[in-house]
Amino acid sequence: MELNMTAYSEYIKKAAEILPKGAFLTTKNGGKINTMTIGWGTFGFQWGTPTAEVMVRESRFSKELLDSSMEFTLTFPYDNGMKDALSYCGQKSGRDCDKILDCDLSLIDAKEISTPVVSCKGLAFECKIIAKTEMQSGLTDLGVLDKWYKNGDLHTIYYAKVEACYELD
Repeated sequence: MELNMTAYSEYIKKAAEILPKGAFLTTKNGGKINTMTIGWGTFGFQWGTPTAEVMVRESRFSKELLDSSMEFTLTFPYDNGMKDALSYCGQKSGRDCDKILDCDLSLIDAKEISTPVVSCKGLAFECKIIAKTEMQSGLTDLGVLDKWYKNGDLHTIYYAKVEACYELD
């Protein structure tokens, strides 16, 4: 399915407004599906393709799944009905619990990739990782390190091609 670039441009505007409130980043590897909350990321056009960039800390269970599957979905809820689930999924680890079950989240099949999308009234992005960069403390501003990385748990930045994006009912 060819990505509609006009729609993508509109969807990234909506996603950028919602992102600071939280979005679900869902990963799947084999039979294990996990979701976590993100509040940082960017969208754009790199290497001649529409992209989404997300940051996942080295310590996160989702990082293990991302590194194995090389794909993920992003779900941006339009209303505050998912606020409690976003909070829970941002505080708990998929190593220790089943966040999807605990939050009674429903999943729907993605259109272009094997990782499902969290079902809600909102916006979905389906992404395949095309590059990743591990942050290095020696190459990061000291003010950023002091404010966000006091414990040294740096992010890996994933650059992903957006395979599909669409509104959810």
